[in-house]
Amino acid sequence: MSAGIFEYPWVKQIVQLFSNLGWALYVVGIVVALFEFAIESQSGRGDPKTLALNIIKGFFAVNLFSVVPVKLFEFAVSIQFGLSNNMTGLVSPGGRSLAEDCLIVIGQMLFGPLLSTVISIMIGYAVIKVFLSSLKRGGILLIQIAVGSLYMFSVPRGFTDGFVMWIKQVISTSFTAFLQSAMLVCGLIVFKSQWLLGLGIMLAAGEIPRIAGMFGLETAARPNINSVVNTAQSAVHLAQMVKTVAK
Repeated sequence: MSAGIFEYPWVKQIVQLFSNLGWALYVVGIVVALFEFAIESQSGRGDPKTLALNIIKGFFAVNLFSVVPVKLFEFAVSIQFGLSNNMTGLVSPGGRSLAEDCLIVIGQMLFGPLLSTVISIMIGYAVIKVFLSSLKRGGILLIQIAVGSLYMFSVPRGFTDGFVMWIKQVISTSFTAFLQSAMLVCGLIVFKSQWLLGLGIMLAAGEIPRIAGMFGLETAARPNINSVVNTAQSAVHLAQMVKTVAK
C-alpha cells in the first residue's frame, strides 16, 4: 500500500523535479571539482584519474538516485505481500484472517477477562505499530529521494560519505518494510500454538528499525561533519583562486 504513492502522476512529477535538481547540482559540482583540480595542480597534487573517476561515479549516482530506491522499495513490498499471502493461505485456508484466529485462540484458552483484554491490547499494539510504520514508508522514501538530490553536488568532487549514508538509509527503508511485516505474520501464526512466543515475536517486529539502526541501517538522517568540513574547505579554495585570478 505504501509503494502505491509512486503511481500518482503528481508524485512522479515531484521525483522528476528532484531528479532535475540533482542534475543541476551535479553540473555545478563538476565545475567546482575542475576549479579544485586546477588549484591542486598548481602545487603538484592534482590527480586527473581521481577527478575522472569521481565524475563517472557522480554520473551513475545522478542517473540512479531517483529510480533505484523506488524499484527496490516496490520489489521489497511485492515480496513481502506475496510471502504474507502464501503463509496466510497455508495456515488459514478457511478464509479467516490470522487476527481473527488469534482472537478465537484467546477465547478458547479461558485466560480470564483481565488477561484476555491485556493480550488483545498487546496484539493490537503490535499490529497497529507495524501497520503505521508500513503506511508512512512511501512518504519517507519520497523525502529520502529529495534529500539524495543534494548529495549530487559532493559526489563528483570525491566527497561520498554523506551519499553512502543515504544509500544505507534507502536500503533500511526497503529492508524494514519486508522484515517487519514478515515477522508480524510469523508471530500471528505461532500465537495459535504457543501464544506467549507468538506475542513476543509480534512485539519484536516493532523493534526491527531500531535494531537495524544499530548496525548502520537507519532511516533517520544525521548530520555529516565531514561533508560540512569539505564544503568549508571548498569555499576557501574557491576564494583563494578568485584572489589569484584577480591579481
